[in-house]
Amino acid sequence: MDEQSLSHTKWDCKYHVVFLPKCRRRTLYVQLRPHLGEVFRQLAKQRESRIEEGHLLSDHVHMMISIPPKYSVSQVVGYIKGKSAIHLARVYGERKRNFVGQHFWARGYFVSTVGRDEAVIREYIRNQEKEDERLDQLRLDY
Repeated sequence: MDEQSLSHTKWDCKYHVVFLPKCRRRTLYVQLRPHLGEVFRQLAKQRESRIEEGHLLSDHVHMMISIPPKYSVSQVVGYIKGKSAIHLARVYGERKRNFVGQHFWARGYFVSTVGRDEAVIREYIRNQEKEDERLDQLRLDY
């Protein structure tokens, strides 16, 4: 087990989180994708959390994140989404038209606990882009 610890607590709390840009802004999001991975890691670290696995797809984000029990999932995910939107608005907002700044991410997110299926979820996150491409190709065939 990959336990971590705080001063009086040992813990292993991992979550699979998925969220997407507002209106699935593919063109803008694709341009910003390369910069988001490090931004997410730094923001998670500020909440004593760690992104274990992550993949930025063309229109959404998948991540497995380890969050200490002193924070709720909604606190950490809200913090990451909010601060990353502010960062994007400050760094890239000047150059982009129709950039909505602090409203870059759609409201809400999907979350599930990882538990004993960690290897399966890691594999799912890694292969998600290939699966999306396969499904897109199937749609084009019809």
